[in-house]
Amino acid sequence: MAFTDDQLERYSRHLILKDIGVRGQKRLLASRVLVIGAGGLGSPAAMYLAAAGVGTIGIADDDVVDLSNLQRQIIHGTADVGEPKVESAAATMRAINPDVTVEPHRMRIDATNIAGLIDDYDLVVDATDNFSAKFLINDACVLAGKPYIYGGAVRFEGQLMDVVPGEGPCYRCIFRDMPAAGEVPSCREAGVLGAVVGIIGSMQAVEAVKLLLGIGEPLVARMMTVDALSMACRAVPLPERESDCPVCGGNPTITALDPANYVQPACAI
Repeated sequence: MAFTDDQLERYSRHLILKDIGVRGQKRLLASRVLVIGAGGLGSPAAMYLAAAGVGTIGIADDDVVDLSNLQRQIIHGTADVGEPKVESAAATMRAINPDVTVEPHRMRIDATNIAGLIDDYDLVVDATDNFSAKFLINDACVLAGKPYIYGGAVRFEGQLMDVVPGEGPCYRCIFRDMPAAGEVPSCREAGVLGAVVGIIGSMQAVEAVKLLLGIGEPLVARMMTVDALSMACRAVPLPERESDCPVCGGNPTITALDPANYVQPACAI
């Protein structure tokens, strides 16, 4: 595939990077990434992946744009209030880069549909806002051998890590059990600085590019933490994969997705 003159100009800053270059940019254009969640994390992640020239980007969410979203969900505008988030997000991504094919999935991701959805993509970005979804994405991706990038944020803090099945611990290895409803304050209750969510979502886009191209040192077996009040960022080493992890351990007890295991009220990032 030869680049057009417009593509040579659009991706010029990638093409001069030794770790990307022509071969890497072509690989990005041939890649397929699914972003689950079109909110605070998904906004910068999806926008930067589109700008980077990831050829096909799926965006999954069943919500509509609310005025309270706009403090942090920068992929949407005031005129989009009331519109489906996936359609608003898709319009922004297409406006950023017409090279990109955007696949909106207006649906609530659950244990009955996630396996079929992630099957079509090379990599998944977890931009969700509740523990139920995060455990579900982890389990589905581990069972499918699909790499994904976890992210979360609340108040002035955020964190992210890469989960590559077989190469490091999964989300359940670190957090093990889903907290009881109400045990952890939601973003609706605790608040979140919009720019912090933007930082974590942008970092998720960086990790996605690294994994797709096989460059750098992805956050496998490490968790990046960000404290915006002190502006302290750390890549914390994680323990090795737990041998008794219920999904990626030696004798897993989670071998299929049971909808009864993923029921919990959502918080709103």
